[in-house]
Amino acid sequence: MSSHPHRAPDVLIVGGGPAGLSAAVLLGLRGVDVLLVERHPAASRLPRAHLLNQRSMEIFTDMGVADAVYDLSPPQDRWHKVAWHTTLAGDAVPFGQVVGELPAWGGGPDAARYAAASPARYANVPQLRLDPLLRTRAEEVCGADSIRFHHELTALSEDGSGRGAVATVRNRDSGDTYEVRARYVIAADGGRLCADLLGIEMDGPTGLLDMVTLHATMDLSKWISDDEVLLRYFLAPEGRGSFSGVLCAMGPDRWGGDSTEWAAHVGYRTDDPERNDLTAVLDRVRRVLGLPGLEIEVHAVSHWEFEGVVARRQRQGPFFLAGNAAHRHPPTGGLGLNTAVQDMQNLVWKLDAVLSGKAGDALLDTYETERRPVGEFNVRHCLNNAGGHARIAAALGLRADQSETEGWDAVTEWFADTPTGEAKRAAVAEAVASNADDYSQLGVELGYHYETGALVPDGTPAPKLRDPLRDYVPTTRPGHPLPHAWLDHGASRESVHQLIAPRGLTLLVDAEHAPRWTAAALMAAATGATVRVRAVGPGAEWTDPEGEWAAVRGVGSGGALLVRPDRHIAWRAPDWTEDRPAELRRAVSSVLGL
Repeated sequence: MSSHPHRAPDVLIVGGGPAGLSAAVLLGLRGVDVLLVERHPAASRLPRAHLLNQRSMEIFTDMGVADAVYDLSPPQDRWHKVAWHTTLAGDAVPFGQVVGELPAWGGGPDAARYAAASPARYANVPQLRLDPLLRTRAEEVCGADSIRFHHELTALSEDGSGRGAVATVRNRDSGDTYEVRARYVIAADGGRLCADLLGIEMDGPTGLLDMVTLHATMDLSKWISDDEVLLRYFLAPEGRGSFSGVLCAMGPDRWGGDSTEWAAHVGYRTDDPERNDLTAVLDRVRRVLGLPGLEIEVHAVSHWEFEGVVARRQRQGPFFLAGNAAHRHPPTGGLGLNTAVQDMQNLVWKLDAVLSGKAGDALLDTYETERRPVGEFNVRHCLNNAGGHARIAAALGLRADQSETEGWDAVTEWFADTPTGEAKRAAVAEAVASNADDYSQLGVELGYHYETGALVPDGTPAPKLRDPLRDYVPTTRPGHPLPHAWLDHGASRESVHQLIAPRGLTLLVDAEHAPRWTAAALMAAATGATVRVRAVGPGAEWTDPEGEWAAVRGVGSGGALLVRPDRHIAWRAPDWTEDRPAELRRAVSSVLGL
């Protein structure tokens, strides 16, 4: 074993995808010494995930990359719809028909409520363009030698002292191996190795399909008229009761029908030999599109397993599983990458607090307590979303046991000017509308919260929602994310989110009562914690002239909100009493495991 010049990092990160790179940036910005190793020589060359929801974009704002991400995203009028087709082209009914469409990802009628819920807006950037951006930022923040691509983890264990881990890493360029000793390890390797080395098992269905993705250049401008549609699903007998293929525009310079690059996805049984035959896959894609003579210039081919699994543990001693190493989702719902980045937002501030001596080790246990239920829910939700396409297919009359002729005859009935056709159109419209659980899921994306963990419950119930998947109601109940509200800050208008410090705890109070809460925070600081008081109101640096903050803060003018660096509420006091300083001190100790 040869040596490699690097002091033992505080945190070793295994994996250079969005999860690992986000962890490196967030830790590096806090001054934590990190080392990231990634077995591939460069950032992803594959389309992979592309939807970046508002919560993730808030985190990318913290990381200093949001503007660059938005620059890579399509214009707002070029991607906020999803549609279902029979094929793109064909000589006559039922070919070349649009079966249904929905607004998606904060577009159309959803625009106002999405805009009110967050200071960030949705973005859409394929991972092959996102990952290099994140890598560049990680190298800027952490130093180029701390972000090591083409370096592969080969062994991983606790170091025997109970205070850290030891890893063996191989430089795939030189063949040399070296040892890394770290206080903590973040396993963000997509589930390729770390979970197996640690003996952590996964639960959930696997091997449902082998999905083959083509990243290709295709000219589809003659057959696409709706430039607002980003994602197209195809329903045909070949889908055997579900979708037969998926098409996603990838720009990069023009979007809509003028997009030059596309990602085409087709699913195969895991034992089907055609999945590894490029000629057969290309024929399948052309058949799905209804374009047998289409020229396709292939840039990359990838296979990925359609599954929904969750790790039984996300913490084991000094090791933390995150992203796809902890939970792997079907793409329906677009939650995989987003959940991974949000895992890191939760974990990083806790690691920083413990490493800096501001919190006890018990705080790190709350990572699993809080994030595993979220990952489990998101996996289940994405699996349910996958069934939404089957509902539309069933309404069309498509079944797995049909011949191709029988299937197309059933679809043709959808167009008939008959009572059967009318009933089928109504059933299809209802099935299409039910897919809003996937494409208008604001409650899932912004409303996720923690019932237990690094927080002090106050006994109040969560808001009652008409539709928990689609509806988001801002609340300051402990465990929930801090609501967004616009405040005046000098000549600018900024979100209340900007008041939350990236390190330590933040106490949000009304300006009138700031002196007494400042004294209470000083008492809480005797625990060794850092508690910063931020006041809103007349005479303060931040003011609320429109009353937006007063409408959502959930406490009286004498109350206070204790907010974590990940902008989740840790504790709240509805008003001021003489007992509040002692309560605040106890809350700080409880939250930080002191």
